[in-house]
Amino acid sequence: MTAMRANTEPSYADCSAPRQREQAGAGHSHGHDHSHDDGHGHAHDHSHGAGSRGLKGALIITSLFLIAEVVGGLLSNSLTLLADAGHMFTDVGALAFSLFVVWLARQPANSRNTYGYLRWEILAALLNGAVLLAVSAGIVWEAIQRLRTPEPVETGLMFAIGVAGLVVNAISARLLHAGSGHSLNVRAAYLHVLSDLLGSAAAVVAALFIRYKGWAIADPIASIVMTLLIARSSWSLVRESVDVLLEATPAHIDLKKIHDALNAVPGVESVHDLHVWTLTSGVVAMSAHVLVPDPAAHQASLETMTHAVASQGIHHVTIQLEGKTLEECAPEHSHSH
Repeated sequence: MTAMRANTEPSYADCSAPRQREQAGAGHSHGHDHSHDDGHGHAHDHSHGAGSRGLKGALIITSLFLIAEVVGGLLSNSLTLLADAGHMFTDVGALAFSLFVVWLARQPANSRNTYGYLRWEILAALLNGAVLLAVSAGIVWEAIQRLRTPEPVETGLMFAIGVAGLVVNAISARLLHAGSGHSLNVRAAYLHVLSDLLGSAAAVVAALFIRYKGWAIADPIASIVMTLLIARSSWSLVRESVDVLLEATPAHIDLKKIHDALNAVPGVESVHDLHVWTLTSGVVAMSAHVLVPDPAAHQASLETMTHAVASQGIHHVTIQLEGKTLEECAPEHSHSH
């Protein structure tokens, strides 16, 4: 037990002992929780390893194909191919940035960055999602111009590049799929590649319609449809990234259920200042103030509460135990006695 420090203000003297006990209890809670965090950290590192390997493979494949697609789009005069190449160009930057962020997120915490660099994953996801939205807007604008004045397209080359893109992007998407479910950063890169996969499919379909039906507008229409699908996913990614940065309650967490679980623990009289937020992908944190009037029940209540929230997938927990209500600790309350 940490030695108690003398309180120099008489009006708070009655609350000094309970506050000391809650500090000791909170310290134990944090230490107890780290045993869970360590295990979770290993899982987080494992998912980072899988994501890193997928990003490296996808980056190499995408970089090589980008050159071929730009040349093919220019020679065939296909907006769909050039649109897809534009997405692929952002993919190369996005994949390289995501790979760098995976490395950065592994760097140890220090006194200035006590959580390390985990939030860079969220920033990378936000940036990649925003870039996708910006590129999508540009493609839709150009497609609208081409709908007004269709241009001739070399369908043979367009079809060949589109099929090759399907194969390349399918491989890249496969490499990134495993890590996309654990990291917003990898998921952003996965969305970039998936957008290219859709772009290649759109190019193949448009080439066939133009060649066999003579529908020149199939090219801009395909690019618009492809881009709208991409924009929808990109907006979802941006919104989720912003929620994490604003420390919003994760979508899969029922805050009332957490509150009720804590409140149902024997010895707990009330729960307030309850917050649940996401540190980075897959790492959820919680803090709360809990009133437990009986000092003898502090330890048992603390351990029960920690296990209760762990069952909800929250392993980084800070619980401040209070022995008295804030009203009882207020100066006017002491003076009234």
